[in-house]
Amino acid sequence: MRKRLRSARQTYRAWLLLAVGMAGCHPGNQEAKQLRASCGAGKTDACQAYAVKLTKGEYVLRDDAAAATLFDRTCSDGVANGCARLGELYESGRGTTRDTARAAALYGQACDGGAVEGCTRLAVLLREGKGVPKNPARAVGLFQRACTAGEMHACSHLGSLYATGEGVDRDPSRAAALFDQGCKSSIASGCSGLARLTVEGAGVTRDEKRAAELYKTACDGRDAVGCFELSNMYASGRGVAQNLDQANSLKWRACRLGHAAACPKRES
Repeated sequence: MRKRLRSARQTYRAWLLLAVGMAGCHPGNQEAKQLRASCGAGKTDACQAYAVKLTKGEYVLRDDAAAATLFDRTCSDGVANGCARLGELYESGRGTTRDTARAAALYGQACDGGAVEGCTRLAVLLREGKGVPKNPARAVGLFQRACTAGEMHACSHLGSLYATGEGVDRDPSRAAALFDQGCKSSIASGCSGLARLTVEGAGVTRDEKRAAELYKTACDGRDAVGCFELSNMYASGRGVAQNLDQANSLKWRACRLGHAAACPKRES
């Protein structure tokens, strides 16, 4: 018995060593090593690419603090996307002290440098008044700029402003077109926004069955609002056959995705 166990352990160690050796030879590992070396030699583009890998833990150990240092360097060297990435770390407090005002400034720098994701992220902060004074009208302009440049998240955000009349004259038809643009590009919030207008018949033909399909697409894309609203439709039998088990399952999923209204209320 002991002999068999010893043999099994030896076989496991052999396989483990082989796996580690193969991982070290993986092209992704070699690329990361080359980027690190090139960055150390002062190549800005290599530092940017290596920093992105550090934030993802892609063939390297995830290290947000080291990534922040590198993004700071690339941003100073004129890489607009480096400023946007550094802004994300400051906004979330990953690898650095959370500082929304600093994040907003970096997003602005990124946007001015041509990184449209910086425009989108700055517009979100302007809409919410986080780190900067609230300014929905300016947010509209930035979302429009980014959307025109092909940043589909910006199109969805812009749609929500047209839907509510926030910072711009309310225009449900324009909102529906923007939401549709985002939804077709796999932006889940665009699908849920279009679904909401479809339920109301605002800017599009009222169609609860179509709305349910859109909410499902949004929910499948991990949009908490989509899951919650689809749950309500299953609970009431609007647009879908009534199914309380499915409604409950979707509500729990919405809760797990961060929709507070979907979570059970705690007794005081």
